[in-house]
Amino acid sequence: MASSSGKTKAAEASYDLPWVEKYRPLKLDDVVGNIDTIERLKVIAREGNCPHIIISGLPGIGKTTSIHCLAHEMLGDAYKEGVLELNASDERGIDVVRNKIKMFAQKKVTLPPGRHKIVILDEADSMTTGAQQALRRTMEIYSNTTRFALACNQSNKIIEPIQSRCAILRYAKLSNNEVVKRLLEICKEEQVEHDNSGIEALVFTAEGDMRQAINNLQSTHSGFGFVNGVNVFKVCDQPHPIVVQKMVLACKKGDINGAMDHLNFLWTQGYSAVDIVVTVFRVVKTYDELPEYLKLEFIKEIGFTHMKILEGVGTLVQLGGLLARLCKINMKPELFKV
Repeated sequence: MASSSGKTKAAEASYDLPWVEKYRPLKLDDVVGNIDTIERLKVIAREGNCPHIIISGLPGIGKTTSIHCLAHEMLGDAYKEGVLELNASDERGIDVVRNKIKMFAQKKVTLPPGRHKIVILDEADSMTTGAQQALRRTMEIYSNTTRFALACNQSNKIIEPIQSRCAILRYAKLSNNEVVKRLLEICKEEQVEHDNSGIEALVFTAEGDMRQAINNLQSTHSGFGFVNGVNVFKVCDQPHPIVVQKMVLACKKGDINGAMDHLNFLWTQGYSAVDIVVTVFRVVKTYDELPEYLKLEFIKEIGFTHMKILEGVGTLVQLGGLLARLCKINMKPELFKV
């Protein structure tokens, strides 16, 4: 009777988990994307001699998950005792490196033959230079028993001496197909009602970030019960790309009045200048109706305006000026004559 009650509690705990944790991979085979890099990690897991590693890449593409999967496959049941994880939210100054990490490195742990303890440092690029300098010496002294795995967004923020001691693995952004495949698996498992526009909207808003895609899927399912394009953009609170597409198309035709009508509509909806200009950039980048040379010209002007908005000039006039410049790019010279 006690065991069945335990199973029920475990099932309830699993049910209450956010989907991003519930469907977090536990094996390297389950990690989505970056196949070549994952294959290298599988070889390390089989051979057992793990070097110090740095995994760099954008948020939400599986860096930390890959390290945990590697640790699970290498250490098995000794995972809890053999792994120390420190996140950016933890204190990671010089004292922590000198005390907590050093104590863990000195600790005697029973591990499978030929395996090492693993220290996981998530968001390692946010560590202070002093802490990184202290870590360098610790990595050297205890390399016989302990290996370090660092996950970061920008590897150039890790000091050179640490980089030279590590194998650096770079993760690329996940492709749309990879994100769609995992989203459809979760929809099937959770019996989520959806249509194609909903999945497309999730992919558009996530921009290769699997974590954000799954969170947006769960939020839309919880809020509306049905995942379609309109509901996803309501949850994510982003300008609808269809409206932005119409605005860009009007600019391509040189129709400034039509483009301004769409801009005024978005502005009255309450979207900020940053929201609008970022969505314009995303739409232009993937809009097949624009020739490549025109895309580049549009992106140059959008980037210039984005910079001005980030400096504090986030007004409707600034966005109107952007549309005027976009219209001017594709207008025929004779139209400029007075």
